[in-house]
Amino acid sequence: MSGLFASLNSSVKALTAHSRAIEITGKNLANVNNPDYARQRVVYGDRGTVITTTGAESLGLEALGVEQLRDSLLDRQVMREIALKSSFEAEQSGYQRAQAGLGQSIDRSAAASETGAAGTTGLAAALDDFFNAFQSFAARPTDSGERQTLLQKSAILTDRFQLADARIAQVQADLNTEIATEVDDVNRLLETIAELNAQIGRFEINAPGSAVDLRDQRQARLEELAAKLPVEIRSGGDGQVQVVTRDGAGADLVLVDRAVVQGGVSFAGTQLTAGAAATPVALTAGSIKGALAARDGAIATLRTDLDQLARQIVTSVNAAYNPSGASGDFFVNTGTTAASLALVGTLTATSLKASDGGAAGDNSVALAVAQLANTAFATAGGDHIDGTFSGFFGKTVSKLGQALAGANSRAEDQANIEQLVRSQRDGVSGVSLDEELADLMKYQRAFQASSRVFTVMDELLDVVVNQLGR
Repeated sequence: MSGLFASLNSSVKALTAHSRAIEITGKNLANVNNPDYARQRVVYGDRGTVITTTGAESLGLEALGVEQLRDSLLDRQVMREIALKSSFEAEQSGYQRAQAGLGQSIDRSAAASETGAAGTTGLAAALDDFFNAFQSFAARPTDSGERQTLLQKSAILTDRFQLADARIAQVQADLNTEIATEVDDVNRLLETIAELNAQIGRFEINAPGSAVDLRDQRQARLEELAAKLPVEIRSGGDGQVQVVTRDGAGADLVLVDRAVVQGGVSFAGTQLTAGAAATPVALTAGSIKGALAARDGAIATLRTDLDQLARQIVTSVNAAYNPSGASGDFFVNTGTTAASLALVGTLTATSLKASDGGAAGDNSVALAVAQLANTAFATAGGDHIDGTFSGFFGKTVSKLGQALAGANSRAEDQANIEQLVRSQRDGVSGVSLDEELADLMKYQRAFQASSRVFTVMDELLDVVVNQLGR
């Protein structure tokens, strides 16, 4: 009789194990579209072996636990590729905003020595219109209509310089705000990861690796963090991890040590610091790095170049318009930046000068200003720019266009690499409908077989208890 009861007990354990396997398979199928989920498998095992009068006997099949199918190396590689992708995309976004703020169509295929500005709007057109208006004024210096047109084109030029600088400055301010928001998100994620570490540590004290759902959540938060800041993972024991980044010397900088956040992350405008001692972080990837690269790279260069162009316009036009230095400037001589470029307040259509005190038909001053359009300047000779006004502006715009084209190319290439690595990880951790359905049928058949064994044992017991001895 003990043999029958033992077999009955083993069948119950087998039914329980197969039921658990069916449950986990159903969970996998339910999460087939969850990108943060790693598929799970029931670990079958034997409860142990005992010695009986007939020899060693198994205590029966049992579901020992649930394991998560993850490759830690692929997880780390995905985090690295996510960080690079986010960096390139943030830089790309910054350059796209700067292009829109400039209000200028950019020919990104133009070489650096060619004019990269195109279209009938923007600063390029305003520069051409300004010098063309002076050319027309020189041809008809007494025409009131030409004077009005020149004054109008000059006002448009100053407005477009000021507006372009204001918009680009706003792009830089927006990037600062974006970085500050990202830093807040980083600190929130660090707190969340530390809390998940603590929960995993508590659940896995006596069952290592069993808190699979919490591990999924932690990995998802780690990947969110990697998109903003380059981080690496170190094992901390008890299922918990350390989250580290690198300082300027390449040494580990601990952000999270098991369940404790080490000081958090802060941004002071130019440098990101982290850790208990507020150590500068070496930003090699992540969206914060990309935003900083755009703000302090091609966008800062664009503003500087526009300032130099405005300074050269003020210096050259005033020198040609007021050769004696006593008859009044055309531009405010203190307005030597794009933001401050402005016409002299007393300048009117009536007071415009075609000459510096010459006869009514004298056009020497107007002609001298118009000829500046084709004048080649050189910084080696003390000028503020190299080349003509339109040529310098074209190269300035082209540099932004090339920076954007490079960012587009890097972002596209990195997106493909990141997708490739994700596909490799999905081959290990992803849920396959075909595989899960095949497993479901296998577990179903096993459950049915164990049920049949249980039924046979029950019938045998019925014979022993109720029918023998009649």
